[in-house]
Amino acid sequence: MLNRRTFHQTLAASGAAATLASSNASAVESVKLGGKAKSCIMLWMGGGMCHVDTFDPKRVGDAKTRKAGSAYPAIDTAISGVKVCEHLKKTASMLDRGVILRTVNHGSQALHAEPTNLFKTGRPFSGTIVYPSLGAIISHELGPRQEGVPPYIVMGYPNVTRGPGFLGAKHSYIYLTDTESGPNGIQRAADVTSVRERRRLELLGKLRRKFREKNPDDKKIADYDATVGEAFRMAGPKFASVFELGREPDSVRNRYGDEFGQRCLLARRLVESGVRFVDVSYNLNFVNGTGWDTHGAGQNEQHKLIQGLDQSLTALIEDLEQRKLLDETLVVVATEFGRPPEFDGAGGRGHHAGAFSTVFFGGGLKTGRVIGETDELGKKPISRRVSLPDWHATIHTALGIDPSKELFAGDRPVPITDHGKPIAELFS
Repeated sequence: MLNRRTFHQTLAASGAAATLASSNASAVESVKLGGKAKSCIMLWMGGGMCHVDTFDPKRVGDAKTRKAGSAYPAIDTAISGVKVCEHLKKTASMLDRGVILRTVNHGSQALHAEPTNLFKTGRPFSGTIVYPSLGAIISHELGPRQEGVPPYIVMGYPNVTRGPGFLGAKHSYIYLTDTESGPNGIQRAADVTSVRERRRLELLGKLRRKFREKNPDDKKIADYDATVGEAFRMAGPKFASVFELGREPDSVRNRYGDEFGQRCLLARRLVESGVRFVDVSYNLNFVNGTGWDTHGAGQNEQHKLIQGLDQSLTALIEDLEQRKLLDETLVVVATEFGRPPEFDGAGGRGHHAGAFSTVFFGGGLKTGRVIGETDELGKKPISRRVSLPDWHATIHTALGIDPSKELFAGDRPVPITDHGKPIAELFS
């Protein structure tokens, strides 16, 4: 029986619950609307960058005696009480502009392809659907910031995990083989005059129109034709000038460093030109023989990779900041998994997906902090796990994209993220 006292208690509880629900809804909405970034540069450390040797240092180990731990001593950073590897000296001084996420994790125990796909698409491989990559979704949702530039560019290691999936060719990437020549296939050949090019385009235009008229309901053809048209617009001198790195002072180019550094410099120029998402791979395997996949002997020279990343990353952050672009450009340092604290028989390390680090810089986020903590050897999270859906949701939210929005693969609704929630404290 509901007496008077019980009735009033129930009413009060209902009111409190309604208030809490309203407060929570407002908090979620404020996160959704909180994105300030206009572009994103992802620096991809393909191969598996070791977190305990970079952004989550632990006690120093020894490869010769098989003592588990970090390969290098740690140093202080611009974030009080937070340390990183000694080879990240410049980055350490700039971490007040960044956020270290130390408890990123996923369940894939496979080799590189599957976890890379997880990172690039936010979902595992499927036998019934090809999911779009992060860059393709950003292209679909935001498009380029300026006419005549592509929304999505990849430098290094192109593969299906970076593709448009069910979104179609219109939202695929433009691939660069090097930083100087620009995209393959859109430059005019040296022996083709402007008159010949114009005649060719006129003829091709007629063929394209006729083919579209014969296939008016074929979306694949429409997407492909739109991509062709966009490629011709990009072939003009305005966009081509972005790739002329020689226009930069020698002092700037030298500050960025090696080939990867020049890719980072080009990424800055691409963002300035209006590109939304630039995926930059660090694939200098010859520096240490293995790249970031530091099995065996690759571990011995891993410090060269870390020092190179330190130089190029900080040059990019400094450059964006000086040009007042850092708040509107989210810079992401990511890798498909980390490495265990144990050393293998050859002195290298295996794969470890249970906990590892990625880093965000700029993008209007609340920076100068660390998200999550791992155990004494960096093997598992002990606080604030960050799932890949949440990681993706955070990037989308930073760019003003609703991570819960549904896209459509034909008639099938597919949420942009796999039920991911943005890391709220980065927006509050």
